[in-house]
Amino acid sequence: MLTVRRAGPCDIPALLRLLVQVDMVHHRGRPDLFKGPATKYTADQLTTLLADESRPVFVCTDGTGTVLGHAFCALQRHEDDNVLTDVKTLYIDDICVDEAARRRRVGRTLYDHVLAFARRQGCYNVTLNVWACNPDALRFYESCGMVPQKIGMETIL
Repeated sequence: MLTVRRAGPCDIPALLRLLVQVDMVHHRGRPDLFKGPATKYTADQLTTLLADESRPVFVCTDGTGTVLGHAFCALQRHEDDNVLTDVKTLYIDDICVDEAARRRRVGRTLYDHVLAFARRQGCYNVTLNVWACNPDALRFYESCGMVPQKIGMETIL
């Protein structure tokens, strides 16, 4: 049985392990941009982040309490912006499903939980960015009903 809950300090080792997996997906696709193996946050940074109510982190666990995936999120607003309307957005900064737990609905369970959380917070939308070098993630998000909002472009010099 899968359960989603807010991450706590006891989850930091599992979060660090999953963050390496995220980095390696990106490193394999864009070694010019991503170091590997690395983590986006240190343990100390995660301690601070987990205490920030505006940046909720969720973990999905199995019946034994093993962390199978995570979702790092951030509540955003564009108050008094010259062109953007003042809507509340829940930005998904990162979703990861442990490589050993893929195809077990962990990602969908996390995503559904994030949507429900965003609705409870009164959010207008849920957004995220997906790297072009990660077609599996793109297909997953499309299967969840997400559609492109904007597209980032680059020219490598």
